[in-house]
Amino acid sequence: MASVLHPLEVELTQAKLLVRLRERVWGLTERKSRPMKGFPDRTAARLAAGLLVLGGIFPAGAREEAHGFFSLRVATVRAFQVYVAATESQNNESLNRGPFLWVDGLPEPERKAALLRLLRGEVEIERVAGSKGRGSAETPGGMIHDWKGIVFVPGANLGDVLKVLEDYDHQWIYYTPDVERSKIESQNGDHYRVFLRFRRQKVVTVVLDTEHEVTYHRDSATKEHSRSSAVRIAEVEDAGSAEEKEKMPGEDGGYLWGMETWWRMEERDGGVYVQNQVVTLTRDIPTGLGWLIEPFITAIPKETLEFTLEATRKAVLTKMKG
Repeated sequence: MASVLHPLEVELTQAKLLVRLRERVWGLTERKSRPMKGFPDRTAARLAAGLLVLGGIFPAGAREEAHGFFSLRVATVRAFQVYVAATESQNNESLNRGPFLWVDGLPEPERKAALLRLLRGEVEIERVAGSKGRGSAETPGGMIHDWKGIVFVPGANLGDVLKVLEDYDHQWIYYTPDVERSKIESQNGDHYRVFLRFRRQKVVTVVLDTEHEVTYHRDSATKEHSRSSAVRIAEVEDAGSAEEKEKMPGEDGGYLWGMETWWRMEERDGGVYVQNQVVTLTRDIPTGLGWLIEPFITAIPKETLEFTLEATRKAVLTKMKG
């Protein structure tokens, strides 16, 4: 699982929005415009522009002009690769020298408090300080989101957790509604190639077909980790209909361009601690629309990771019962 990013839904009809946009933003008519009901004059214009960008609602002629507006750039890919390489190095360092779980690296009072919350059933989650947010010169045209979290599964052992994480053919059940379809495409020992269709609805629905290379490693009798890389991500247009088709990867809405995942599991304290770190790449926020878009762009990775960890615990406990 990983983290997936999505747009806002357009509640206004296309016709009304386009009329207001012409009047307020593009200035395609000289007729004096009236304020949008419920919004100040300036806010209405900014809202219309933001919804157009996010919802992909353009008049027929403008659609062609807008094609490729969110094209993935070589410089963006390189920046993401550099960031992932640094994260990989940090993960290898902690695997070799510790701590195995990030909460064990906290100052002792904070560590004890975090472990108590985990044993009570809470999820510990935080944003990694090195994330490259909007406006970052190191990530031109994109945003890097890096979150890590951990959950405790009481009464479980490593085998119980792996029965869920490695059961990709049924992850559409464990992680519904975020995962709509899932299957193992190939397997060679502890290495898997898997297909996952992500569906996430935060007012509108965005569907992504993804393929991942995943490898599991046993570190000791009580520890295991895995590494997953998304090798293909394609946004699906008209998902579920007869006209369903994939957009060209990198020539889409830019809601998810890259995804790298690190899982760790440690059996102790009468259960298993399950840790997940997810690094994702998305488009940047268009200039002037941060007030509208940024709260959603930055919140969704956290929400998705929290859901993934809670769903993992629930699935493990359910399988243990029956």
